[in-house]
Amino acid sequence: MTKRQKKASVWLVVLLIAAMLCMVGANQVQTASGKIDVTEGIIASPDGDLNYKLYTPVTATEANPAPGVLLLHGYQNDHETCAAYAIELARRGMVVLAIDEFGHGKTVPGLIERGWVNKKVSVNFGEESEADGTFKKIGGTVRYKIMMNFSNLSFFNDIYSKDDAGNSIKNSAEGGIEAYAWLAALPNVDATRLGVSGHSMGTWASWSVSAAYAGATDAAGNDITPKATVLQCGELFRNSVYDNSKIYFNNVLLLQAKYDEFSYFRDYENTVSDDLLKSDLRTEFLGTTADKAAWNTTFGSFTDGSARRIELLYTNHRLTTHDANGLAAAIDWFEDALGVKSGLASNDQIAMGKEWLNLAALLLVLMAMLAFMVILLDIPFFAYVKQPLPSRAGIYPRGKWFGSALTAILIAGVFYPFATQLGHALVPFPDNIFRMTIGGGLMIWYLFVLLFSVPIMLVGMAKAKKKGKVDSWYDRGLSSQTKPDRIDWQLVGKAGLVAILMAALVYCFVAIVDALFMLDLRIIWPMFATFNGMRIGQFFVYLWIFVLYFLVANSKAFANLRTKATYEPGFKGFLGTWWRSCLVMTGGILLIVAIEYIPFFANIGPGADLLFGSTFGGPFMSLMILLLPQIVVYSLIDTFCYRKTGNVYVGGFIAGILACWIVTGGSSFL
Repeated sequence: MTKRQKKASVWLVVLLIAAMLCMVGANQVQTASGKIDVTEGIIASPDGDLNYKLYTPVTATEANPAPGVLLLHGYQNDHETCAAYAIELARRGMVVLAIDEFGHGKTVPGLIERGWVNKKVSVNFGEESEADGTFKKIGGTVRYKIMMNFSNLSFFNDIYSKDDAGNSIKNSAEGGIEAYAWLAALPNVDATRLGVSGHSMGTWASWSVSAAYAGATDAAGNDITPKATVLQCGELFRNSVYDNSKIYFNNVLLLQAKYDEFSYFRDYENTVSDDLLKSDLRTEFLGTTADKAAWNTTFGSFTDGSARRIELLYTNHRLTTHDANGLAAAIDWFEDALGVKSGLASNDQIAMGKEWLNLAALLLVLMAMLAFMVILLDIPFFAYVKQPLPSRAGIYPRGKWFGSALTAILIAGVFYPFATQLGHALVPFPDNIFRMTIGGGLMIWYLFVLLFSVPIMLVGMAKAKKKGKVDSWYDRGLSSQTKPDRIDWQLVGKAGLVAILMAALVYCFVAIVDALFMLDLRIIWPMFATFNGMRIGQFFVYLWIFVLYFLVANSKAFANLRTKATYEPGFKGFLGTWWRSCLVMTGGILLIVAIEYIPFFANIGPGADLLFGSTFGGPFMSLMILLLPQIVVYSLIDTFCYRKTGNVYVGGFIAGILACWIVTGGSSFL
C-alpha cells in the first residue's frame, strides 16, 4: 500500500465512522431516544402493495389505546418527507402512520392507478363553466392528463371525476383509504380519535380519505370519521362539487405558504394576499364574512367539527413540510381535535435534528467516496485513469473565459423552464419505458442542452484544427495523452469501473443504515435510498442520458475552460478551479432562480408564470431549491476528480450516477 493509500484509508474509515455516528444520532431523534417504536411494512390494497412507516409511542398499548394520525406526502416525495410531523406527533402520544402513495417510494402501484379524465378546470371548482372556457377538454400524453387532474378528486360529482371516454379518477386517496382502515384497526389505536394530514399532492389525498370515512363506522360500530384534517399547502373547493348531504369534514386546518410556487394551480392567483383570504371561497371555508376573515384565527368549534383556520407561513411550498410554525399549528390542532394532553409545548421540536444529521452523514459519505477513489487510483490496474493535465497552451484568457462560460450558462438557463416542463408532460416518449415523471423533464432538458453543446464543441475543435491550434479530445478531457485525437476506450472503461465502485460504496452505506435504522441519506426530500426492482430498472433506462450530460458539462467546465488555477497545486488551486466550474454548471439554474424568485419575493408573482405562462411554472421551478445545491456538490466532486485524474470521466460518471440515483430512487413514476 502506498503512502497516499494509507492516508486515504485513514480518511475513509474516519469519515464512514463519523457518518454512521450521525445516522445513530438521527435514529435517536426519530425514536425520541427510545420513546417511539419505529417499524416498516406493507399494507395490501386492491391496487397493490403500499409501503409504510409506523411511529408508535411506547405508551400506546392495547390497554391504553392512543389517537392515530395518517400522513400523506406530496408529489415527488415519499413517507420520509412526513418525518417531522410523524416524530413530533408521536412524541405527544399519537400513533402515526406515514405511507408511500401511488407512484412514490417503494409502493408498487404507479401514479396511473390514481386515474384521470380528459377535462380540467382553470378556476376554482364550483365556479367554472364550459361556456367561458374555464372547464374544458384536454389532450396529450397520459402523464399530462394525470398532472392536470391532481385537483380532480374521486369523491367529486361525476362531471369532475368521469369523462365521456370512459376514464375516471379512480382513487385520488392514492392508497390512503386502505392505510386509514389499517391504522384504525390497530389494537393500540383509539379508532374514534383519528386524524389525517397531507402536503401538496397529499392534501388532495387527505380530502379524499376524510371524504371516504365521513360518517363511517368500524366492525364494532365505532364512529371512525376523521376528527381533524390538516392541509399543508392545499386547495379549497365549493360544497357544490360533491354531495355534501353525505360527505362532511371535521376540523380543517389549512397551512398556507406565503411564497407558494403552486399558488396559481390551486387559487389561480400569482400571490398570496389578504384579498385572497377575503375571497368567497376562503370565507365559505372559514364560515365567516370578508370583513371578519383573518389569518391565524380559529373559526367554529372543535366540539361539533366546525373548527376552521388558515395559518399563514412565511416560507415556500416545499419547506412547509418542516416549517416550525406550521408544525406547531398542526400539533395544537391535532391535540385540540383529538383530545390529547401531552404536556409538551408545540414549539418544543426536535425533528429538524434528524434532517441535519442526515445531511451531515450524506456529505461525509460523499467525502469518504472520494477518499476511496484515491485508494483505487493507486492500484496498478487503475493507474491508467490518472492522466497528466493538457498543455498550458489551452488556458483561456479572462475575457474569453467569461464569454464562453456565459454561452454555456445561457444555453442551460434558456432551455430549463421549457424543456423540463415539456418533458414532464407533453413530449410523447413511451411512458411504459421512461416511467419517471420528473425524470422525463430532466431528460429532455439534458438532451436539449446536449443538442446545442455538442455541435458547439465539435465546431470549436474543427476551427482550432484548421488554424493549427491545439484542441484535441485529450485537451477536452475526453481521451488520454497517448491517444489525443480519438476516444481512448481503455481510459473510459477503467474510469467507469472506478465510478461504479465509488457508487457501490455509497450504496452499501445506504443499505446498511436502511437495514439498521430505516433511514436513508437525505435532507427533507428524497436523495439516496435503496432500490426496489422497478426503480433499479428505471435507473439503467435513464443512466446513459445523465452520464452523457455530465461528461459534456465537465468537458466544458473543466477541460475546455482551463485557467491558471487549473495548474495551481493545493487548496488554492482547487478553490480557483471549483468556483469557475461551479459557475458554469450552476449558472443556468441561478439565472432562472433570479427570474423566478426576485419578482416572487417582491410580491408580484413567480417569474416563470408571469413571463412564460402558468404552464411553465410550478414543479420544475420549485425543484430548483433541490437541484441547485445538488449541482454545487457535483461540481465539488468533479473538481476533485478532474484534478486527480486529468480527465472528465470519473467525475462525469459518478455525477451522472448520483444524479440518476436521486431521480430514479425517490421521485414519482407512472
